[in-house]
Amino acid sequence: MNTLTVLFLIFLLASLAVRQWLLHRHLGHVLGHRDAVPEDFRDRISLADHRKAADYTATKLRFHRWDLVVEALILLTWTLGGGLDLLDGAWRALDMGSLHTGVAVLLSIALIGMLIDLPVSAYQTFVIEEQFGFNRTTPKVFLADHAKQVLLLVALMAPLLYAVLWVLDNAGPLWWLYAWLIWLGFSLTLVWAYPVFIAPLFNRFEPLNEGEVRTRVEDLLSRNDLASDGIFVMDGSRRSGHGNAYFTGFGRHKRIVFFDTLLKSLAPEEVEAVLAHEVGHFKRRHVIKRIAVSAVTSLAGLALVGWLMNQAWFYHGLGVTEPSGYAALALFFLVLPVFTFVLQPLGAWLSRRHEFEADEFAARQADGGALINALVKLYQENASTLTPDPLYSAFHDSHPPAPIRVAHLKALGQAAR
Repeated sequence: MNTLTVLFLIFLLASLAVRQWLLHRHLGHVLGHRDAVPEDFRDRISLADHRKAADYTATKLRFHRWDLVVEALILLTWTLGGGLDLLDGAWRALDMGSLHTGVAVLLSIALIGMLIDLPVSAYQTFVIEEQFGFNRTTPKVFLADHAKQVLLLVALMAPLLYAVLWVLDNAGPLWWLYAWLIWLGFSLTLVWAYPVFIAPLFNRFEPLNEGEVRTRVEDLLSRNDLASDGIFVMDGSRRSGHGNAYFTGFGRHKRIVFFDTLLKSLAPEEVEAVLAHEVGHFKRRHVIKRIAVSAVTSLAGLALVGWLMNQAWFYHGLGVTEPSGYAALALFFLVLPVFTFVLQPLGAWLSRRHEFEADEFAARQADGGALINALVKLYQENASTLTPDPLYSAFHDSHPPAPIRVAHLKALGQAAR
């Protein structure tokens, strides 16, 4: 048996086992603390709401337990099961030429993945979210959203794939460097275009009305020399009862977006504090840092593909009998998560560090107590667990656990006195 085959199976089984073990720990920890609200939250969150959050989390975890197994089986089907080889052979039989065949194969993988994910997404939306009172999506909207996603995938991914595969076939040994430049340019363009052209395809965005909230937001932006293309309210309640707020865009073409559900639940000073946290991400250059990390890792990945595509054992070890540049790309991105799972805690740690820094910025720019109040309301309304398993959280959570985050904000408030 090919050495890569053995390593792939070992890493796949090990990552699946670790994920299941972490999930089991998290489930036990959440249910074990179901009947007691953490002390710092007892005067703000009722036991009934705390139990709802525990049950909501447990229900999602039980479903995810089986989803992980299905994901592993699908990956095995694509690779050692011969799925990619079969798909490649079907498109090769049409004799369209290497470039068109490569684009067709890679697009087909993405579209089949979306089709496989459709029942999973439907179950999460119409069973789990419905059960806990969060779903407001109709079947018509759900299907329309997925149809738009398919059209966007084809419209955006096809030109990118043609450019990358043409470079792969014609640019010589350094094709991966030129492909990286294309990918980087595409990514930055997408960040710029998303708020203006893509997001409005799925949601309505209305300018924030005049009033105390808008005044506070504009004052916050002015104090921090931040320009934006506007302050908008998104009709998030059309699909979900969850609330949120975010900055989107790039450079001076940034938009501030509030979910309508968030504005209905938070006081003006709390909205300002939440936005101050988002502003903190920009002022601390977290967005630029994340783009830089993504650029470096994608460059390293494409350089590795440039070497692997010339190694026969790479294809044979992962179930592909006909080597090609597009097959190498497909295999690499299919199996990459299996081998990089061990690095996941590093990414989660970096993200949580950025969240702490953004909280520190918000505590100085707005009312830290108001941010705590806003976070507690969001934890309550989104049924977010207050008692995650620490090890599970270290692997998976991009935000610090609620008790740690609130304690950190309280400490900042005491230090400022």
